[in-house]
Amino acid sequence: MAVLENQIDEIVRKVVKELKKTENTEISKGNKFGVFEDMNKAIEAAALAQKKFKDYSLEYREKIINSMREEIRKNIKYLSRLAFEETQMGRYEDKIKKNKLVIEKTPGVEDLKSEVFTGDNGLTLLELSPYGVIGAITPSTNPTETIICNSIGMIAAGNAVVFSPHPRAKNASITTIEILNEAIEKAGGPKNLIVTVSDPNIEKAQVMMEHEKIDMIVATGGPGVVKAALSSGKKAIGAGAGNPPVVVDETAEIEKAAKDIIEGCSFDNNLPCIAEKEVVVVDNVADYLIFCMKQNNALLIEDRKDLNRLEKLILEPDGKPNKDYIGKNVSYILKKAGIECEDSVKVAIMEVDKNHPFFKEELMMPILPIVRAKDVDEAIKMAIEAEGGNRHTAIMHSKNIDNLTRFAKEIKTTVFVKNGPSFAGIGFGGEGFTTFTIAGPTGEGLTSPRSFTRKRRCVLVGGFTIK
Repeated sequence: MAVLENQIDEIVRKVVKELKKTENTEISKGNKFGVFEDMNKAIEAAALAQKKFKDYSLEYREKIINSMREEIRKNIKYLSRLAFEETQMGRYEDKIKKNKLVIEKTPGVEDLKSEVFTGDNGLTLLELSPYGVIGAITPSTNPTETIICNSIGMIAAGNAVVFSPHPRAKNASITTIEILNEAIEKAGGPKNLIVTVSDPNIEKAQVMMEHEKIDMIVATGGPGVVKAALSSGKKAIGAGAGNPPVVVDETAEIEKAAKDIIEGCSFDNNLPCIAEKEVVVVDNVADYLIFCMKQNNALLIEDRKDLNRLEKLILEPDGKPNKDYIGKNVSYILKKAGIECEDSVKVAIMEVDKNHPFFKEELMMPILPIVRAKDVDEAIKMAIEAEGGNRHTAIMHSKNIDNLTRFAKEIKTTVFVKNGPSFAGIGFGGEGFTTFTIAGPTGEGLTSPRSFTRKRRCVLVGGFTIK
């Protein structure tokens, strides 16, 4: 009788094993390196991958991440060209710089530091554990960079990732995901650790956010995307819009300030959310700042008729930016508005008042409004109003420590850059790690692997103390 029971148990085990095989085959069917037609199948595949991956050592995770970095490094120019040609936004050469930045300066497993408390009552250990499967929404403005950066950070933390890319950048996004998956498998990692769908859209993103096997949502994009993520009922990290102001006071090194502002504003045609969007300058140095900006490939628009034509072109009737011109070269934009412009011009500048829509709206174009202030107090006040409470990024050029400190404290932004171009705030020409998911609305700030972990406490009472 015991023999018969053993045989039955063995048969059951074999049947279960075959069923699991079939299930895994069904999920992977038609999939090429993490790309699925159906969002539900993509999520199921990522969940299976994460079950395997959670048992990988930190050393093995690091090996996988190194493979990801290396594979992307080989394809930087290809991915940058793909993103540029598909979205028709930004500058190809700057996309190369951004992709290189995330490969080199996105933190890996070294970011995961445990904590320990010991005393008379024993030992308590705080460990950073993965959430499980993360659903990540990515933008068209920084598609490859965000996917690379998120993938490294989320996988370093021990998670699997389901991406819902912006439809406008789907080919570049999918190609990036395929390259990353291939690198993971080359290094011995599980199949489908990073997944997406072949035809991303809002409906599929909604399916992802509501799926029971998605443990966390990370949304990088505009206010609508962040709001949807925060309404999901899950743990959510939201990286929303910004409208970064630059303040220049009378103590600033004006020549350097002008150069830095134009470089930051023109970087990838102003697509990064950290980029300078408007300038507030103390009146008695305003003329010289504008002169120096013109020496750094800025074109000053002074004719009111030209400014009116530009407004009609790049603003919708409700005052919001016309998406057709986001991330375009300034020469293209100005010529469309009937304004003569050399191709060497990087930024168009113009003097406006603080109520002008160019000053109040995040244009994401190399169009830079300048407002004069009577003194630094008024400049700080106007800059805070322009930033709009996004708490994203602000920049100031000054040699007065008190002014720098006061502006930084009052504006309360996640990133504050002193005496440099905006991109120094994400580690490009500045110290520190990088990220393209800057979570101002939800408070995580510049995200890193630890942002994608749960802090867990393990308590041993009355033991393992050698004091």
